[in-house]
Amino acid sequence: MTDYDLIVIGAGAVGENVADYAKKRGLSVAIVEAELVGGECSYWACMPSKALLRSGHALSAAKRLDGAKQAVTGELDAAHVLARRNSFTSDWKDDSQVSWLDSAGIDLIRGHARITGEKTLEVDGTTYTAAAIAVVTGSLHILPDVPGLADAKPWGTREATSAQQVPESLLVIGGGVSGSELATAWASLGAKVTLVARHGLLGGMEPFAGELVADAMRELGIDVRTGVNPTRVDRDEHGLVTTTLDDGTTVVTSEVLAATGRAAHTKDLGLDSVGLTPGDWLQVDDTMLVHGTDWLYAVGDVNHRVLLTHQGKYQARAAGEAIAARIQGTPLHTEPWGAHVATADHAAAPQVTFTDPEVASVGLTESKAREQGLNVRAVEYELGNVAGASLQADGYSGRAKMVVDEDRRVVVGVTFVGQDVAEMLHAATIAVVGEVPIDRLWHAVPAYPTMNEIWLRLLETYGRPE
Repeated sequence: MTDYDLIVIGAGAVGENVADYAKKRGLSVAIVEAELVGGECSYWACMPSKALLRSGHALSAAKRLDGAKQAVTGELDAAHVLARRNSFTSDWKDDSQVSWLDSAGIDLIRGHARITGEKTLEVDGTTYTAAAIAVVTGSLHILPDVPGLADAKPWGTREATSAQQVPESLLVIGGGVSGSELATAWASLGAKVTLVARHGLLGGMEPFAGELVADAMRELGIDVRTGVNPTRVDRDEHGLVTTTLDDGTTVVTSEVLAATGRAAHTKDLGLDSVGLTPGDWLQVDDTMLVHGTDWLYAVGDVNHRVLLTHQGKYQARAAGEAIAARIQGTPLHTEPWGAHVATADHAAAPQVTFTDPEVASVGLTESKAREQGLNVRAVEYELGNVAGASLQADGYSGRAKMVVDEDRRVVVGVTFVGQDVAEMLHAATIAVVGEVPIDRLWHAVPAYPTMNEIWLRLLETYGRPE
């Protein structure tokens, strides 16, 4: 006998979904949380960061429309933006999230969990057993190895999304998604922002995405420096931070934000008790079952497949029901795109970077597709030349790219860069996941005049069926 069918370690958005989907299939479920129920996304990542960005986006959009821009007579009210951000985190209280767990019939165990053996864990001195355990502890912000940085008490992403005052100036180290979004947010709120990146911005995406975002950041007043690294960071007795770069220059700011990477949050989970290495990312199959076990699962960031909340929740839906199927002895559907697998992780994950312009992408970039040996052809089109985009903003600037697998004649990747492109992404996701033949896409008629007419322009650039 066990205390539960399933115990989930980590009550973030992903862990909640694992627990919920398993519970809906009839399992007895408990969830363990050492901090706030709702996790990183709710309090220190997705929701607060997007709340910080949204007001600036709206103001910029108004300024791009003749007739509307004349009505804009002021700048952002930072205090109100921060207060709105606080409302989205419920002032860092998890009462409503706890109430949801109660309504779903999921037991909450407060405290720090450590696995002590097969199907067994301990929470603050109390032992629990379960037929299955799911590790859903996410990832941790890590500091780059820069002399003096740790002593300078830098912001991580948590501090950057929860700060209650706008710093006079801010240095952002890192040009990835988090660094680019947070640099944009704090610049829109009035901080003087400098961003330094080892390479260009938004590495891993289509090259034009980072280029267009960097150009827009500079227009916003951000000092974007690429191809440079910090070599030394010092905070003086007055609180000012001096960062020395490898090109010999220095930057003096009120705060410094390190946004350069994440590590697996597995170091203190007792994984060594079951033959796994503490601190490692956990390797899983497509049902999220940890390699070499028949009872341990790892879902979300902790398995390092796709570090995105929505993709972790997708994994969670598959894992929760797969766990139930295994425990109850019902059929398990593990074929590609089956009910109990996260097939989309491999080449169909959507992502939005909420800079201004936004970057919305799904599937493979052209370079990644070629690396995988696909015979691809890519076409691009200027979004500003689409009638719907010209109505959306005066002087609209943006670009779209479609990557086609020529052997199967299906779309394997799409990238949009421009104002308000996030809401266009799901159509592209459906095309990639559904492997819709490109000849059939000609029959998906975009409404006129909307920005979705970009699909027609991309198809025209690609060429009509013969």
